[in-house]
Amino acid sequence: MGTSAAGWNHPKVIVVMPAYNAAKTLKITYEAIPHQTVDQVILVDDGSTDKTLEIARELNLTAFMHTRNFGYGANQKTCYTEALKEGADIVVMLHPDYQYDPTLLPEVIAPIKAGEADIVLGSRFLAGNTVGQGMPWWKFLGNKFLTQMENWALGLNLAEYHTGYRAFSRRALEEIPFTLNSDKFVFDQEMLVQATHLGFRIKEVPVPTKYFPEASSASFVDSVIYGTSILMLLGRFLAHRISLVHLRQFQSFQSRYRRV
Repeated sequence: MGTSAAGWNHPKVIVVMPAYNAAKTLKITYEAIPHQTVDQVILVDDGSTDKTLEIARELNLTAFMHTRNFGYGANQKTCYTEALKEGADIVVMLHPDYQYDPTLLPEVIAPIKAGEADIVLGSRFLAGNTVGQGMPWWKFLGNKFLTQMENWALGLNLAEYHTGYRAFSRRALEEIPFTLNSDKFVFDQEMLVQATHLGFRIKEVPVPTKYFPEASSASFVDSVIYGTSILMLLGRFLAHRISLVHLRQFQSFQSRYRRV
């Protein structure tokens, strides 16, 4: 499966921002986006209690609001659904906490524009010393362990699976049944398991990150819960792959947003 480069001289690129209490960093993140490369920016506010939505409207973003905090996965479901409705050819998910460098967006989408990949991950581990950049050592070790387990289960050789900087072709988002995924943080990993199982091509590009107090970061307890949910996901997937169970989550579908 892949997106042809033919007719892709001017694909519609939409950046989606899943936001929760991002008032302190939203503006600086938005202003760093190379807007000559982007056609539209969509922000989904997941029940923030600060001025995230107010700032998004001041910046003239296309903003959507959840009535309460539904979760990171639920936020992305809205992001991708609305981007497809807007006619996106390429969708870039960028956290509004300024942890990932927005100026690298052209490099992130380049493999999709060239027809070389369906999904691109901005990898922190290809960009140098992540611990030196501020990643806690326990998070580094947990990330490495989970990445090894995911590579083993999926037959891939990715540097990491847990980045918050991702780009998707329209076709990938139309065929991956992401609406069946969790509303929690494991959503990201479910999408990669689905994408691999359905034959989509995944490529990584190096993206350095920043760690500072305003940037979002999971606690140790949250990280343990997250890691456990990933191991459970891999167990479900392996059971599906050997036909012990049949799960709709790992079967392709054509969404109602596919263009004829």
